[in-house]
Amino acid sequence: MCGRFALTLPHDAMAQLFDAVLGASLMPVPRYNICPTQNVSVVVRHEDGRHLLPMRWGFLPHWYKTDRDGPLLINARAETIAEKPAFRAACRARRCLIPATGFYEWTKTTQGDRLPWYIRPTDESHMAFAGIWQDWTSPEGITQSTCAMVTISANETMSAIHHRMPVTIAPSDYGLWLGEAGKGAATLMQPAPEDRFAFHRVDARVNSNRPDDADLIMPFDG
Repeated sequence: MCGRFALTLPHDAMAQLFDAVLGASLMPVPRYNICPTQNVSVVVRHEDGRHLLPMRWGFLPHWYKTDRDGPLLINARAETIAEKPAFRAACRARRCLIPATGFYEWTKTTQGDRLPWYIRPTDESHMAFAGIWQDWTSPEGITQSTCAMVTISANETMSAIHHRMPVTIAPSDYGLWLGEAGKGAATLMQPAPEDRFAFHRVDARVNSNRPDDADLIMPFDG
């Protein structure tokens, strides 16, 4: 799974890179420790084009009576996304892109300590996670947009850290994933090429959801 990530791109840069109109109330950037249930910036396709909007990271199926009514759905497995009742409709009709500049995974020592790693594109560029989204309305009538990140079995390089990895979408495939270029989005749910990512150990401060500073992504030798 992917449970934390970073985004350092300014809003204007994201709008240009994704050819999207900026929405209101986007989360402030840079962010170095984005956590589940927080708002994230998401690119969606509307009838009038692409929009960059805030969404809750934590997909809420329509049958949830509260935002804590069931499991926290931050990831959707590519292998079963088209079959799961929570995800199958969104997989067909509500796909999105989640911009990021890096993400975190953890390994464990023999003593059970969690060691965080920061994973980033080898070319230092941005990336776009494949996502799905859905509007959810509370019993009080309050509607919020929610999303989940699509994951896949890790490639050989990444499997040294974790057995899963996010599905990332290349810029040339943005239109296909968003549904602008016809059918075939399922073919994009593949592990990244072996040379796509590099990773390094980072400070265990990122194990907490409170720190959010640039030092979190710096190499750590301790």
